[in-house]
Amino acid sequence: MQSDVTASSHTPHPAGHVPASLTEDGFLGGRLKLLQPEKGFRAGIDSVFLAAAVPCAGSESVFEAGIGTGVAALCLLARCPALHLTGIELGERYALLCEQNARRSGFEAGVKVIRADLRDALRKDAIAMPVPGSFAHAMANPPYHEDCRSTPSPNPLKAQAHAFGPADLELWVKVLHAMVAPRGTVTIIHKAEMLSRLLREMEDRFGDIRVAPLHPRQGAAANRVIVQGVKGSRAPMQLLHGLVLHDQSGRFTPEAEAVLRDGAAWQLR
Repeated sequence: MQSDVTASSHTPHPAGHVPASLTEDGFLGGRLKLLQPEKGFRAGIDSVFLAAAVPCAGSESVFEAGIGTGVAALCLLARCPALHLTGIELGERYALLCEQNARRSGFEAGVKVIRADLRDALRKDAIAMPVPGSFAHAMANPPYHEDCRSTPSPNPLKAQAHAFGPADLELWVKVLHAMVAPRGTVTIIHKAEMLSRLLREMEDRFGDIRVAPLHPRQGAAANRVIVQGVKGSRAPMQLLHGLVLHDQSGRFTPEAEAVLRDGAAWQLR
């Protein structure tokens, strides 16, 4: 649901093909061509790396909190086409685009979008919510900017995607934890500066936590981290080597290219 960097080339289309308010963006080397709002929130490479890190296989079930236009979900399905993926999305426009993107990509049967606030996922009286404990894996790209620390975007959809209150990160972790079965994995991508807080929310709920930093270039501090934990595990945390995105010329490194263009898995375990 979140990125400050676009993962793809995007081209506005004339009204006869795609509404002027949308663009068609190519992901995974053009294997996926997905619609996104031209001026609203736009998913990028964070979503691609999130999908690459989920250790899925076969026809397993995956839950995504804040599925957005479906970029992470569809990148995951491109790697594991037999998956069954369920996502919650509050924004009606994004939910519609996600369903349309799934049809356009040939994955309509594998994607279910629930239009709801994430808070409803934990309510016992909520209607049409996923069954807690029924997923092998869960993933999320939570909002990145705290309400009190950033200037809201003038675009309401983008502002909704970027802003969150003080207790909301705990909510996201609680929902992801509730949705997976014992020994299921939860994978989250976030800003590196939020790592300590994210670990604080995860440490009493997960074990075998793996932290994988994303470095914009060699020698630069990581600006993103992927954190993955196993529900019910008591294994210690591991800090992994991580991945460097760009070489000295500014081009993607071969390791980054394998994920972004070829749809390769980024194995954290």
